[in-house]
Amino acid sequence: MLHDYRNRDRSVVAVSGDVTGRQVGSPMSLIGLSMLRQGDDAVDDINYLTRLPDGRVLRSSTMLLRTRVGHVVGALCVNVDITELRQAGRLLAQLSGVASELEAPQTTFSPDADSVIDSALAEAESMLGHPLTRLSVDERLSVFRLLEQSGVLQLRRAVPVIAQRLGISRATVYNYLVKVRREEEQEGA
Repeated sequence: MLHDYRNRDRSVVAVSGDVTGRQVGSPMSLIGLSMLRQGDDAVDDINYLTRLPDGRVLRSSTMLLRTRVGHVVGALCVNVDITELRQAGRLLAQLSGVASELEAPQTTFSPDADSVIDSALAEAESMLGHPLTRLSVDERLSVFRLLEQSGVLQLRRAVPVIAQRLGISRATVYNYLVKVRREEEQEGA
């Protein structure tokens, strides 16, 4: 899969195969958004595990594409479904008495930005252990920290979707973003 990071909401510009079900015009995943958030300091991420919502496990690699001066403008991503290989490996591990490896984190590869945003919100909800519509002020600030760190707020439709999902106004979303970004600036200073 080939991504043009200059268009986050429709970053997929070429696809070969159908492992993730994504199509040309699909948005960036949380993985890509996280890399983009690192800016030109981002580095290639080779051979990491991801899990699709249907349970399949992928061995993935993200190789960044840069301009001549080193500015990150895209990525070449390779995803290989290793679900059956892992099943065979588990069987061999059981037969040989070797412990199994850690499970891969779930990743949403989606043809639309709303699903990527929903995935980030679901992850935050899972971490809190209760619905995002019942948050204290401190918990809501924590959620916005997680959303900022994930990079999902770089998507064009993120603010209205998050406002709607959390049952708050867009202005409230922006207020939380200002607080979180100020915290980051103070920590970086």
